[in-house]
Amino acid sequence: MKTPAKIIIVLLVAGAAAAAIVLKDNKSRDTGNTTTAAAAVDALPKLLDLGANKCIPCKAMAPILEGLKKEYAGKMNVEFIDTWQNEDAGKKYGVEMIPTQIFFDATGKELFRHTGFFGKEDILAKWKELGVEF
Repeated sequence: MKTPAKIIIVLLVAGAAAAAIVLKDNKSRDTGNTTTAAAAVDALPKLLDLGANKCIPCKAMAPILEGLKKEYAGKMNVEFIDTWQNEDAGKKYGVEMIPTQIFFDATGKELFRHTGFFGKEDILAKWKELGVEF
């Protein structure tokens, strides 16, 4: 086989490989967007507790948060962030004292903020007051 023919074949194979990579990358991006859109549709209200694993009131909140997380799975997201281990989170949410609980609607809009220990019944009553019923 002559050299120009070999060069053309190599170029065609390289072009096909590049096209396959581009198509795969675009498919990954499309899948990611679909996942993001699906996540937005499935969005849930969220209770975010910012505290620390070694803080006494935070320790008292831990079993309440775990219970809510299990009892309201699929209805509400419950998240705990240790601000002593993740100082940036405390700054991001403007936390001045721990524990701080932030109530978010399904779109991510902050609805209410509470500082200090917050019992289960108080949390559920606050959700109801905010118009979110489980």
